[in-house]
Amino acid sequence: MRVGTRGSALAQAQTASVVQALREQYPDLHIETVVIRTSGDRQQREVVGAFVRELQEALRQGQIDVAVHSLKDLPTQHVEGLTLAAIPPRADARDVLISRGVTFSEMPVGSRVGTGSLRRSAQLRRLRRDLQYLPLVGNVDTRIRKLREGAYDAIVLAAAGLQRLGFLEMPEDTTLTTPEGVDMSLYLFDTEQILPAPGQGALALECRTDDTTTVEMLQKLDHLPSRQAVTAERALLHALGGGCRVPIAAYAEVQGDYLTLNALVTDPEGYESIRDAIEGRASEAETLGATLARQLLARGASRLLEGWR
Repeated sequence: MRVGTRGSALAQAQTASVVQALREQYPDLHIETVVIRTSGDRQQREVVGAFVRELQEALRQGQIDVAVHSLKDLPTQHVEGLTLAAIPPRADARDVLISRGVTFSEMPVGSRVGTGSLRRSAQLRRLRRDLQYLPLVGNVDTRIRKLREGAYDAIVLAAAGLQRLGFLEMPEDTTLTTPEGVDMSLYLFDTEQILPAPGQGALALECRTDDTTTVEMLQKLDHLPSRQAVTAERALLHALGGGCRVPIAAYAEVQGDYLTLNALVTDPEGYESIRDAIEGRASEAETLGATLARQLLARGASRLLEGWR
């Protein structure tokens, strides 16, 4: 089985976890990891599909059998001939602030906070309008190095990425130690403060629809509650016409047979926002996502979204 991945340290760590899970299920399976550089890696920009197109093309051409994606990078539009065969157990979906010794509430007025996400910056402005929110690009190591070197007073990243790279061992950790041995302070935002991106913290295993053997093998790695949660989030995103450049926030939690989905739409500066929620049966995740999108639109979400386009 040839497993395709992006070349970043985070992507390869994610893929290594998938390969390990496959080996536990299929000890005799020969697995080859194939690194594919994407346009998103080259441009360091969050454009819809930029981190997945080349992987999907390699799948369609038969160069790889499985593509491992960060689900939040995957457009909601279906690609003919491909299927999402598995969503493994989701990691922590929250966002985390990394700073040099202070919490978010303690940061002095005018402090420089780096984030590569429009969704995060808009929500951060709602919490602290007296801080500077600056663009942040590069892989996780690069972003942490820029903080350590003083380009920023704090940065905001996804907790899942830090966990997969070994920087964050437990959700309650309050300190991150850089490869150089420098201690940084950690602050995990709860989802009432900052709502994550749809699919954040989840991986997606994609393969060819007609490759039924691989589909069946990957389904052993599928985690139903995680799949139901991200299905609701992505259904909402699709109904609102969102993507990386239209930062819609959504997060679903599954408890037993029931699912709760929260979603937020905000203007670019965070002055105005619409937040709503819906509850229902987890088996109806897609319908719940589409229904909540209609509720947001009925409350004026389209006007706020136009500010991003």
